[in-house]
Amino acid sequence: MEEQKISVWSSVRFWRNTAAWVTGFAILLLIWLSVDSVPQITLGTIEDLEAGVTKRVPSAAVINYEISYELDNKRKTEVPIIGGKQLFFGRNDYSQEEADELLHHGKMTVQSKNCMNCHTLLGNGAYYAPDLTKAWLDPMWSETGPYRPMTGKATTEEAMAEFLLNPSKYPTHARMMPNLGITPEEAIAVVAFLKHMSSIDTNGFPRNFDKLKGAVNAK
Repeated sequence: MEEQKISVWSSVRFWRNTAAWVTGFAILLLIWLSVDSVPQITLGTIEDLEAGVTKRVPSAAVINYEISYELDNKRKTEVPIIGGKQLFFGRNDYSQEEADELLHHGKMTVQSKNCMNCHTLLGNGAYYAPDLTKAWLDPMWSETGPYRPMTGKATTEEAMAEFLLNPSKYPTHARMMPNLGITPEEAIAVVAFLKHMSSIDTNGFPRNFDKLKGAVNAK
């Protein structure tokens, strides 16, 4: 009796070998992506900033510098640009240790106050309130924007800190932010965290930030 030929597509051995090869390739790919990603997400140093070296995630000491947001024609997306020294709460000489401590304090405050219950940070959180990823760059807080004069403060950082201390006094959004009992020290730290977050190259996230009302380059 002639032996019946079995199609390769119904062969258990074929699919077992294919699964093994695909799994092996996926593991190697994940290892390569991990190795490639680590330097991309590693914090830069204060020496990088002083030397003008651009890092995707700059040092916390970037709070000593001016940050802008410009279109990169090659990448077809907007990227943060770190400029010259800029006063931040009256100083532009925060050491690496001081900046790290301030940034950590701000991050812990954001977490303890559950800010992501309403806001989005780096793609995580909710969309009930404005995305905070590039909040520092929002011209609404600039010298010509409406928010700074509303608080009576002379600088962006002071205006943002004043808002955090007394959010119910300043109608900056249709959905009023509740008073979270933030202390003056926490407010300064949160603003430092927001400024640092705006310096991170997020490949243009949030998308269309430049077209949002009040945002950078809005027409």
